[in-house]
Amino acid sequence: MNKPHLIYFADPMCSWCWGFSPVIDAIQAKFGEQLPIKLIVGGLRPGNQQAMDEAEKADIRSHWEHVHEASNQPFDFGFFNRNHFVYDTEPAARAIVVIRRHSMQLAIQALKEIQHAFYAGNKDVTDTNELAAIAEKLGLNKESFKTELLSEETKDETWTDFALTHNSGIRGFPTLIAGVNDEEQFTLITHGFQLSSKIIPVLDNWQHNLISTQ
Repeated sequence: MNKPHLIYFADPMCSWCWGFSPVIDAIQAKFGEQLPIKLIVGGLRPGNQQAMDEAEKADIRSHWEHVHEASNQPFDFGFFNRNHFVYDTEPAARAIVVIRRHSMQLAIQALKEIQHAFYAGNKDVTDTNELAAIAEKLGLNKESFKTELLSEETKDETWTDFALTHNSGIRGFPTLIAGVNDEEQFTLITHGFQLSSKIIPVLDNWQHNLISTQ
């Protein structure tokens, strides 16, 4: 991309990314097409096959409580009454990749919809039918979406995102970086959750410095 833009490394089943969702909304409301966002799915727990035990539930619940306190985002803690849930983030990430082929903006909307379904709605977003219902809500054909979601090509593309994240040195989410094009060095905006009151001034300053050096 040969214009000022942001790259957002996120995972649809990362609670701090759900907390960061209003910040993404605020960035888009303020900057719009002046500062488009490119979404990369990071891979929080891709391919996990172990059902959550009680210790893991307690650990994840503490994260959710911290996110709720910091961001005021809604959470349905009934999730922790589930038995044998496998916290595999790969299917939801794969859904983002499918929707991203239609448009980047739609992918960002899908990220928010999947997050809301999982965290606020206690929906199983590791389930193909649940993901297809979200895709249909966004205007996609449900059956075509399912076919793409389950294809080897989509799996490969998703794991390419994970590899890009890892090779970029990203070890946590949300991470937001800014750049002018894909050739030059990027500027770290945040590695981890911050409120929009912190992020927007940083972006304003980055844009101002960019203009002043041109």
